[in-house]
Amino acid sequence: MMQFLAKAGLAAMLTAGTLAGTVAPAAAQLNIIIGDQDRDQPRDYRRPPPGYDRPPAGYDRRPRGCDPRLAENMARDFGFRRARVVDVTPRRVIVQGWTRRGPDEMSFANVRGCPALRR
Repeated sequence: MMQFLAKAGLAAMLTAGTLAGTVAPAAAQLNIIIGDQDRDQPRDYRRPPPGYDRPPAGYDRRPRGCDPRLAENMARDFGFRRARVVDVTPRRVIVQGWTRRGPDEMSFANVRGCPALRR
């Protein structure tokens, strides 16, 4: 009986120690301000400053369509060798190259990110 109580007490101590160890990391962030209470809040460095995403004055933005180099690289990822852009229309970017089966072409949408249309 004494061994059972000793084991139960040891188990209870381990459980209490484990619970006490998990409570401290789960506590919320605590801001302690010593001195001036009316100071501005600390700056949040995770957010960019206002106006960060706007280009400087006089800067011409890049076109929003598919970049031909990106289309060629994506065609290479699909298994094309000697991939090259042969035509760019307002809707499509056409890339030709060689695959295992011989000459082939692939079309990408002329939007940002160059999603593949057909192979």
